[in-house]
Parts: sequence; C-alpha cells; structure tokens
Amino acid sequence: MMDRLKSFKPVNWNDITDALSVVKENAPPLKQFDEAEFFEKVRKGIGFWTFDFGIDGVSIEISKYAQCLQDILSNEEKASIHLISGDFHSQADSVIKPEWHRFHIPRVNGWLKWDNGVWFDKLFYRDMPEGSPESDEVAVAIWNQAVGLAEKLGAYIAEKDLSLLIPVNVNSNPGNLATGMCTVLVSELMGLYVINSNHDFYWEGGKPASQKKIDEASGPRDKFFRNIANRPFFSMFEKIYPWNGKRWLQININKPQSNNLVEKLGFPKDRVFEISTSVSDEFFKKYTKNEIKSVRLRMAHILSDGNPMIYPIAANPHLEKLKNWMNKQKPLVCANRDGLILDLTSDRIFYFLQPTRIIDRKRIEKDLHLIAALLKHPTFRCEFERNTERQIILHITGPAPIEHQADLENVLEAYIDVLSEVPDSMADRIFLAFSVGTEEHVCFLEKGFKSLCIEDIYRLATAIVFPSKTEGRGLPIIESCAAGVPIICSRYQPEQIFADVVGESLAEEQQIQYILFPEEDFSESLLNEITDLLIYPEKGKERKEHNIKATRQRYGPEIMKETLKKFLIELINIK
Repeated sequence: MMDRLKSFKPVNWNDITDALSVVKENAPPLKQFDEAEFFEKVRKGIGFWTFDFGIDGVSIEISKYAQCLQDILSNEEKASIHLISGDFHSQADSVIKPEWHRFHIPRVNGWLKWDNGVWFDKLFYRDMPEGSPESDEVAVAIWNQAVGLAEKLGAYIAEKDLSLLIPVNVNSNPGNLATGMCTVLVSELMGLYVINSNHDFYWEGGKPASQKKIDEASGPRDKFFRNIANRPFFSMFEKIYPWNGKRWLQININKPQSNNLVEKLGFPKDRVFEISTSVSDEFFKKYTKNEIKSVRLRMAHILSDGNPMIYPIAANPHLEKLKNWMNKQKPLVCANRDGLILDLTSDRIFYFLQPTRIIDRKRIEKDLHLIAALLKHPTFRCEFERNTERQIILHITGPAPIEHQADLENVLEAYIDVLSEVPDSMADRIFLAFSVGTEEHVCFLEKGFKSLCIEDIYRLATAIVFPSKTEGRGLPIIESCAAGVPIICSRYQPEQIFADVVGESLAEEQQIQYILFPEEDFSESLLNEITDLLIYPEKGKERKEHNIKATRQRYGPEIMKETLKKFLIELINIK
C-alpha cells in the first residue's frame, strides 16, 4: 500500500482527485463469502475509527455498536474490537470496555485539536483561491498528512488482522480533511469492508453564501463552504464527504440524511441505510429514593473533589478567569457567592439536568431563562420563598470544547442574570453545576463507591432540559424517557427528525410524551405544568410509565443487534 501511495506526487487538488480515482479503480477484487465465512473473517478484527473518544454522544453510540457486534459475532472466542483515534479522554473509560483495544494515532483529532487548528483555519476560515500558490501548498500538505496517517493506520490494521472498518463521522463532518482522506486510501488499497457511520453532515446547518436569503442568519457549518468557488478543492471535498467506496455502506441516523445521499448525491439506494439508537436494559430498571441518594452522593464527591458536601465558588470570579479553567476543565459548582454549602442528597432540590456538551446549538442559556420564568411565576415563587430548604440546581454534564468558550460564557452570564433578578435569600439557593463528563473520582475506590454510568446520571434529575436548536437524533429524549424522568425539550430542527424520535406517526402507545420547550415566552399554562411536575412529581407517574413502555418497544437493545446483523449481510452481498 505504501509503495503505491508514495508513487503519487500530487501538486494540487486536481491531482489528488485523480489519485483517489486510481486508488478506487485498483482496489483488490471482491471475494464471495457465505455468512459463516464472512462472520468468522470479521470476528477477528473490527476497527472503529473516529476523531476522539470521550463522553459525547458519538462515543456513546460507538460503544453500543461495538457491544452489539461483539454479541452478534462472538462464539467460543469474543469478537475483537479495536478503537482507533486521535485522542482518548479520561471520560471515555466509562463507555469503553477494558477488553476493547485502543490505538492512538497523533494528528487524527479534528477542528482546533488538529494541529492547533492551523489546517482547519486555512481550509475553512481563509480564502483559498483556485489555482493560487496557497491552494496548491495546502493540497500537498494535506495529502502528505493523509499518507502519513495511512501508514500508521494501515500498519495497525495489518498487524491486528482487521477486516471491517467503521469510520464514525470522519467522512461526513470535516473536522480533519487528512483523516477523511486517510480513510479512503486505506480502505480501498487494503480491500477493507466499511460501514461508514454518519451522525452529522457538513451541510446540516450550513450553506454557501450564494444560497442564502436576504437577512438569513449564518449557520454553524457555513464555514465549510468558504472555498466553494475553488472548484478543484471543493469537488474533491464533496467526493470524500462521504466517499462512495467499493466495499462501503453508508449508515445514517435519520431518513433525511439517507434521502439526501440517494436523491441529491446519487449514492446507490442499496448501499444507504439508517440505524436507530438503543437503550440498555439498565435504563429500564426501577430505582428507589435511596438509590437516587446514592447516585447524588457519588456525584457530590465528583463535583466537590472528594467531599460529600459541595462548597461552590462564586460565579462572577469564575467567569473572569474562565480561560484558565477551560484549559484543564475540572468539575465544579457555581453559586451566588462564596461560603455557601450544597447537600446534593437533599430531597428538597429541584434538579434540572442538561445531559449534553456545552455548544451553541444546545442553547443551554434557555434553561436559565426557564428558571427565571419559574421564579417569577406566582405558584412556584410562593413555594420557593415559603420553603427555605428548597434549592434549584442546573447541572450540565458534558465538557465545553475549547472552541466553544464563548458559549459557556453565555451560560454563565445567563446564570448571573437570574441571580441578579431575585433577593440574595433566594439567589443563595440557586446553583449551576459542571461535571465535564466525569463519572468517578479517585476517592471512589477508598469509599467503596461504584463508578457512575449514563443511566445513573439521568437518575440525578427531577427533570431533563433539552432546548436544542438542531439535532441529528436527540438522544436525551430517548434516554430520559427510558429512565422514567420527565423531559422538557424543544421541537428542534430538522423537525422531521424530532417527529420521528417522539414517534408522531406511530400508534399512541409508542409515542413519547414530552413537555415542549417554547421558542418564545413561557405561557402561564406551561409554567403551571412545570411547577406541578416539580412540586408534585407523583402526578407524572402515568406519563413516566407510558414513556418507559414506549421506549422499550422502540429502542430496546435487540433491535440494534438485528439492524447491525443486517448490515453485515449486506456487505456479503456487495457485487
């Protein structure tokens, strides 16, 4: 493979496109297998390939795919799972099984983590005119990086005898063009079977300026179209995202994505499929008040650096020094002032949980707008003023990517605004927590605590808040309902995806029941409903039981196993 790659000497994007075509045309010929032969071949080595592993939604879904494939393919020996990435964050330990192999390849991570953002900036934030020296220089640099990555990835695949590669997002969301190109080179030249898993595409939330209406707001992915006028570059870019490979299936998380690949981009219909998510059996287990207290106690030790009681820090000074915290994010709780104490195990807490990372499209500041509205609502405010043991906490579970510091600043500013609108006697009982994807603490071993897992995290909450603007799926809706926790969510875009997640076209018993997070002001009826939910949670028992049954029917783990087995059989049938 490396001899072939080193024979190419591209000097511009057109040369790279030609090289990719030659690579595809000269891929090893297809072999025919029966099901038993193919399953045995794949069982020896499956490689999941992505930018980085952490506690984000993509990493969690990969762990589900890996477990299902291991269950499908294992016989007297377990199927061999390999996770290949540019980074493994410590939080990933909670979703990666110890028996799964890890392989780190430097420079694979994406966005600002790809060479400190140098190449991402050149490709998507600066003009790169067609035929310019700058364009040719970037083309050669990216090709050379891709070849270097291919050498490392290919050597590992050969050594471990991997037959199936599952790239996740690296060939749909262009965080690292060299990584995406590497996938193409290695898979074609080594004759690998590929299940290309696409969670996000670059055109979702982005479009070129020429297609925008007057006064249309900019989208979070407009940047990928910055150099669309450089046709040699953008033509090559479109081919890679995603690649229509000789042994490739395209697996998307929703129907609109598949329709786009088939109807607009011309992908063969028999190579494009969807996969839903699954929820483990652990989500559906009933839990007691004591079990909730146990989860909260363990989380308290995480948020307080090993103590059962939390001593929050004042929000304003934290905001002023935020850059320092961003570089090495540690769990903490913010408060109105220093000197306060928070007992997370108290049953007098209104516990709002936002189970996501801190990025702009999650619109986490709207959670604080809801809290502000509740504090002005007579029924809720009366209860909060009268019962001085009552506290409010908004807990955001995920980290803040370094490129999203401004979004975290917006959240902290919204929190400070809430505090400023009420007397100190009330402000002192409103807290903002950040656990940055952390699910254990070094003290757990000493104290005999089990590490928290994703289903435990949901059990912290009185209610899940999820006012997201756009989603490829919307996993918190499914997981919260499986755990029997009420969900307050927006009707995010694309609206068809939201409708599919909650099951609007299905029979009533399969539809998820939710409280709608409004786009505009909070109505009195909505605030009454949420107040009842918080003060009298027993009133939501019927909805809780309904949602548990609906999610079990639609998202039980057996459904994902059946789907992945079907994909393996589709690979056998490729002609």
